[in-house]
Amino acid sequence: MKRILLDCDTGVDDSLAILLAMRSPELRVEAITTVGGNTQVDHAARNTLLTLEQLEQDVLPPVAKGEANPIERPLLTALEVHGGDGLGGVTRILEPDGSRRYPEPRLGLDPRHGVDLLLDTIGRFPDELTLIATGPLTNVARAIIRNPARMRRLREILIMGGAFRVYGNTTPVAEFNVFVDPHAAQIVLDCGVPVTLVPLDVTHQVCLMQSEVNAIEVEGRLARFVRDVTREYTEYHIEQDGFAGCYLHDPITVALAIDPTLLESVEAYVQVETAGDLTLGQTVADLRPGKSTRTNARVCTGIDAERFLALFRNRVLSG
Repeated sequence: MKRILLDCDTGVDDSLAILLAMRSPELRVEAITTVGGNTQVDHAARNTLLTLEQLEQDVLPPVAKGEANPIERPLLTALEVHGGDGLGGVTRILEPDGSRRYPEPRLGLDPRHGVDLLLDTIGRFPDELTLIATGPLTNVARAIIRNPARMRRLREILIMGGAFRVYGNTTPVAEFNVFVDPHAAQIVLDCGVPVTLVPLDVTHQVCLMQSEVNAIEVEGRLARFVRDVTREYTEYHIEQDGFAGCYLHDPITVALAIDPTLLESVEAYVQVETAGDLTLGQTVADLRPGKSTRTNARVCTGIDAERFLALFRNRVLSG
């Protein structure tokens, strides 16, 4: 069993990633930290707790609220994608009697700051933890600045981030997580821990179609939750991209920890543009075989989409 720590800006696809991680016997989620990104950090923390409550499990990982703002820039959110509450608008859904379908979570936050929980968890499991980061890398970078020696006791860092051979989703050249805090991303790439990037190059190869979600035959709490959180997320993609479905950026990154053979990758030397007026947040690397004389990361370049979707269906859509 692989011990993991999730660092999320919990919007819709982060929520689905949490469900996938928690329902995968190959993984043990030791802690979850939240960061400002898709939504404000307070909402990201609430959305994480609300997601965990849907699992109805007795033992859940501690959840701590981390950094609210990027290292050097004001926070940019993606509420137009993830809904006003950051979770597809589910906190506004009412039952026929007027009660909220998803009230404020009963679960409480860990009293520690997210960076402290991250460092403490690495201290408990040195050389064992895989850190999966599905939001801006502010918490991770702050932990590196505070205690670089302890951070180097991570087994690896898997990052949903970057765009190399495809257009960005925030600017023509930049993916959202890296664009929100490019300085943090560069700090992480320089830290000396094995890093793998799961960029838009592969996450845009996989779509969860609305028709499939609506056709879920199981009528349990989790199935209803998945339908509810993806509804507005899918509507955004219908309006902006012309297809009735949604991307699974963050669950794919979790799937890499479950089964590394799902994705193809190459070694590369990756740098982040932190100063350009037109290219801020761009991830730059030469992915041609044999062209990188230095390497600091692996970059995923391909995915077995059908095999991933089969895994996702089995673990998340069957509950």
